[in-house]
Amino acid sequence: MTTNELSGRPPIVDLDTWQAARDELLIREKAHTREGDAIAAARRRLPMVEIDGGAEVVGPDGPVPFRELFQGRDELLVYQHMWHDGAPHQGQCEGCTVAAWHLRDASYLNARGVSFAVLTPGRWDEVARFVDFMGYTQPWYSVRDAPEPIGGDMGYFSCFLRDGERVFLTYRTTDRGTEAASGSFALLDMTPYGRGEAWQDTPAGWPEGEQPCWYWRTDVDGKPVWGPTSRPAPQWTRPGATPETTLGRTGAHH
Repeated sequence: MTTNELSGRPPIVDLDTWQAARDELLIREKAHTREGDAIAAARRRLPMVEIDGGAEVVGPDGPVPFRELFQGRDELLVYQHMWHDGAPHQGQCEGCTVAAWHLRDASYLNARGVSFAVLTPGRWDEVARFVDFMGYTQPWYSVRDAPEPIGGDMGYFSCFLRDGERVFLTYRTTDRGTEAASGSFALLDMTPYGRGEAWQDTPAGWPEGEQPCWYWRTDVDGKPVWGPTSRPAPQWTRPGATPETTLGRTGAHH
């Protein structure tokens, strides 16, 4: 048995053999890309639902009609961020932090005429403190009293189109559909060990995957952990972040 077989890693080959295998995989990657393009084309042809563009949401300047979030543009993309009422910063939604943290700049969306905002059912006074702590520069709004699909279920990316004063819901997605915003996942999928999660298919002998806690919460030493000493991973980069002993989740989760 060779050292390579003992390690459980894929075969070690010369560059030409590797290139041939890489070219074969590229055929599948190109097919995946073309299918993605076809799905996007079908997405653009989905029927639309007219919603109340005058529904009030609350931001730093108080209540405003939802249509103002378009900022004069025709298209609007929002991320709908879950919220734990009354919880401290470290107790807020770790899964939603993944999406929000990856979308701290919308310059390229704006360049294509798309505005971006984060919506959450949290009370505005709590939300404002959280946004300041996280250093987010994108607009956030409380949709606590807004009707669906502006309020209601969170954890979605939702897309809207404006035609004058009329506003339409065109698309929304949740769960792994929100990964489109989180480039870290796609980059990790290129690496030898991938995401390091239990569900992924890996070569025999590769490090065993774990649950997705690693990208949700870590302790002060960077160790993935789910519990009272943890924070959503990006929070440890924030000024004033300190070790914690409680998530402080006592209120409702929206």
